[in-house]
Amino acid sequence: MRISTKGEYGIRALLELAQRYGQGYVQSTEIASAREIPENYLYQLLITLRKAGLVRSRRGPQGGHMLARSPERISLEEAVIALEGPIAPVSCVQENVVDDCPFGEECPVREVWQEITDVTRCILRRTTFADLARREREKLAAKASRD
Repeated sequence: MRISTKGEYGIRALLELAQRYGQGYVQSTEIASAREIPENYLYQLLITLRKAGLVRSRRGPQGGHMLARSPERISLEEAVIALEGPIAPVSCVQENVVDDCPFGEECPVREVWQEITDVTRCILRRTTFADLARREREKLAAKASRD
């Protein structure tokens, strides 16, 4: 699995919203500036994240974007799937895909691909945006104490 720029920027945007959770709607210009995301690209990402049920948006002067649920209830797995698609490295271990491999169950590598998928999914599922926001605050505090 490789995370594209789309995935990276989308995760950055969600992390910014997680850090500001409970403070109301956040303007996209603020998100773009804080996380160094091109604004035009951010608009597209926010639409994707809204359609996936991860972000809530409101138009107007008091509008902006916020997480649709608390950061504790949004996993990195949900974000990656919304932004990147399936986690499986090959289609034969992807959920809801017809296995059209000529080697099927006899494939010696299939078990390895399945194990990689399962472990990756487990890590992404247990990692919430609350966890990521906490880690970021800790790293920033550690950096500030060194400076």
